[in-house]
Amino acid sequence: MKINKLLASLLLGVGLMTNTVMISYANTSFAVPKDSFVNVVDYTLDTLDEAKSIEIMTYKMPNVWGKDADATALVLFPKSEKPKDGWRVVVWTHGTVGVSDSCAPSLSLLNQGFKVAAKSLLDAGYVVIAPDYEGLGVAGIHPYLNLESEAKAVIYGVKTLQNQYAGDFNGAWMVAGQSQGGQAALGTAEYANEDSTFKGAVAGAPASSLDKIIQEVAPVALSRLEDQEKRANTNLEDRNSIHSYATLLSYGAFIGMGIRAEHPDFDYLDLFQEPSQIIAQNVAGTTGENGLCLGPLRELFKDDLIRYLTENPNAKLMSYPGLDLDSFESNDVLQKFFVDNQPGTKRLDKPVLVIQGEMDTNVPAIVTEAMVQNIQSLGSPDVRLILVPEAGHRDAIVWKNSDLVEFIQKHMPAK
Repeated sequence: MKINKLLASLLLGVGLMTNTVMISYANTSFAVPKDSFVNVVDYTLDTLDEAKSIEIMTYKMPNVWGKDADATALVLFPKSEKPKDGWRVVVWTHGTVGVSDSCAPSLSLLNQGFKVAAKSLLDAGYVVIAPDYEGLGVAGIHPYLNLESEAKAVIYGVKTLQNQYAGDFNGAWMVAGQSQGGQAALGTAEYANEDSTFKGAVAGAPASSLDKIIQEVAPVALSRLEDQEKRANTNLEDRNSIHSYATLLSYGAFIGMGIRAEHPDFDYLDLFQEPSQIIAQNVAGTTGENGLCLGPLRELFKDDLIRYLTENPNAKLMSYPGLDLDSFESNDVLQKFFVDNQPGTKRLDKPVLVIQGEMDTNVPAIVTEAMVQNIQSLGSPDVRLILVPEAGHRDAIVWKNSDLVEFIQKHMPAK
């Protein structure tokens, strides 16, 4: 059975299709002050042949406490000549990297998925800006998956750039992103809904309904996948079920730690059973801002899952003492977080394209389908979903890059 069909039956069984918050209209966009620009420096860690320049812009944005905080973003200019009426901007919102300062994309080599999109957009004549989000690369904990914070990082970033170089920009802009960035793109579309210069959004595998995935869907789906891999005699090191569960455990740690940006007393370790708390605490590091990023943290969980199954050959993957699901259900702060940061609960008046892999085990296709249906049911006039057969979590938006560029060119021609 294909994983998307399995997840569809599971999600229907837990009633996910009706578990949405119905809000009739989106919030207005933020008013960005003219003095939000701080500085700009060259980005020197990587290059793109299609970019005339790559810089890191620092700007001011309100943090989750409503106070001004520094934020950073990559800014890429194309080699083509500036249009007579100014550049158009595409904002790229990145996927999960972690919550610590060092995880910021502007402090790393350019992500391969981002490169695919950026090359095409630069070739097409767009300026590309890629925010790090609040708390990444600068002081403060990153409030992971906080929809409003992500939207502020985007809107303040693009408006700061346009304000600082007012004569060089047309004013029009769009947003595109993957995974966490897909959620951020939809959140941006909500908050920029009434901004006449905002022209639309592309969301790849947008994170949503994580409480249902973690508590109800994943335990059954990963158990089924584990059974398939056992029958196929797949080595533990090569099992997608183990990799997917290690990813899920990492997401849980990032969610818990990210909540501390707004609720400093929140004990994220309470979300884990005692044996796995030892690994989960690596998300905080020694200061709360120098913990492990996604790759290293996932490897620690993966290694421990393999150790557990090796030492207990008759044990099931989901018997590993990982997330404490009872704590998930009873934690009021966490449950409010899931409700407040669920995308797709507001009407969107600008065009939206959602790209989703059918074989995605991180954000199952049926979850995205339900979310898209909800946006459409709220009266959103132009929301389209592309389902990509055989595509996993990171594949779909790359495989459909031409659709992404075509959608942007249709709604915001570069010249």
